[in-house]
Amino acid sequence: MSGTFVGMPAFPEAAHEAVGNKTLRGNLRHATHTIRAKRAKAVAEVSDWAELREAGKRIKDHTLRHLDRYLVQLEESVVASGGTVHWAADADEANAIVTHLVKMTGESEVVKVKSMATQEIGLNEALEAEGIRAYETDLAELIVQLGKDRPSHILVPAIHRNRGEIRDIFEREMSEWGRPAPEGLTDTPAELAEAARLHLREKFLRAKVGISGANFMVADTGTLVVVESEGNGRMCLTLPETLISVVGIEKIVPSWQDLEVFLQTLPRSSTAERMNPYTSTWTGTTDEDGPQNFHLVLLDNGRSDTLADEVGRQALRCIRCSACLNVCPVYERAGGHAYGSVYPGPIGAILSPQLRGTASEIDASLPYASSLCGACYEVCPVAIDIPEVLVHLRERIVEGGPVVREGNRVVLKPAKGHAAERAAMRAARWAFTHPGVLRTGQRAASRTRRIHPRALPGPGKAWSGTRDLPAVPAEPFRDWWQRTGGGKEGTK
Repeated sequence: MSGTFVGMPAFPEAAHEAVGNKTLRGNLRHATHTIRAKRAKAVAEVSDWAELREAGKRIKDHTLRHLDRYLVQLEESVVASGGTVHWAADADEANAIVTHLVKMTGESEVVKVKSMATQEIGLNEALEAEGIRAYETDLAELIVQLGKDRPSHILVPAIHRNRGEIRDIFEREMSEWGRPAPEGLTDTPAELAEAARLHLREKFLRAKVGISGANFMVADTGTLVVVESEGNGRMCLTLPETLISVVGIEKIVPSWQDLEVFLQTLPRSSTAERMNPYTSTWTGTTDEDGPQNFHLVLLDNGRSDTLADEVGRQALRCIRCSACLNVCPVYERAGGHAYGSVYPGPIGAILSPQLRGTASEIDASLPYASSLCGACYEVCPVAIDIPEVLVHLRERIVEGGPVVREGNRVVLKPAKGHAAERAAMRAARWAFTHPGVLRTGQRAASRTRRIHPRALPGPGKAWSGTRDLPAVPAEPFRDWWQRTGGGKEGTK
């Protein structure tokens, strides 16, 4: 992945600063509670939601098992429809391909559909370094770009901003990027949306090159799909002469029949809508209709390495609905920036460390950015067991072991700073495999519970500093069971 966000402090330090921002917490709380309440209502309307969820999971798992075959089929279909396919192993290669394609048109500016893949690789920065200016056209992405900010949510990148902040950004920055904000602009949603529409309209009408991602790619027809709510994507996908789509290789589905499942689950899980207002599909090129040149850049950038992990690969099922963010108590309080990635929240905590590896401080800390409450798994429309992957990645960081990086199997060394944790877990394992020792320890803990400290000493302070130590019961469960005859005496 791009190093754009790497170099940040570890998640605990970044989150500590974010939690102290009352405005940020208020913005996040209001937005996430509103979105998840609407989502719950939209999902409740579907009587077969559990079956749709299971179908989505199985389609994704089947596709990932046969990804090589479906990718070749997709390439053949795109080429047969008049498009050109490029393969990018990493961010640098993808950026080089896109930059070259834009330069070939002779243009120095492009319009963009909201795309997490292009954010992942740092495409805007790469284009800027070559004298090419990229204009974000999604309203939230526009706010982030004008504010020289970073996205903090998958669905609503500017969720950390309130209306007053957005108005100030428009008034201050729009004139530097094109049409200035209207005089006397207020913070009412209608006026802010109209200011963005006027600002973007001139860019849509003059742009010769559009850049997009895709929510899905259909292998048997070579069709790409973008779902959105504003219509800006439709403008980017139809008006420019050249369209370049950068898409992760995991976004593929075998057929239109498979696509139908996700067109039911994605809108309800993301925007709480029965269907997206704009669902755009395109297959290659067509004379006198839409872009005359279409390029598809298939992005790996750590996805093949993730696929090699039998537990972690389920993260590649993700359809970027953001439902897990809106129910996560950690995200609600810390916000998206603390995750140091374009993929924040629970899904980012398992996806970023796999795509980027765990060598950096921020990536090594992300699997710990969770309470393991399981709410993220309950709402995931493709049943990604995020808590399972979090625990799996924690074990990898602490214990080390074999992983695949850049297509090669390597052995990670145990992470520094976890010696006490490893020692404690090994001691616990030994105790649990020796019943007599465990029984003696439980009795000793119960009999000395009056003198137990309220906080742990030494390295344990980092744990008990934000948690209450659980109270030890007056007697161990085994003793209670023996004394009551398995609870029979207590029920008389």
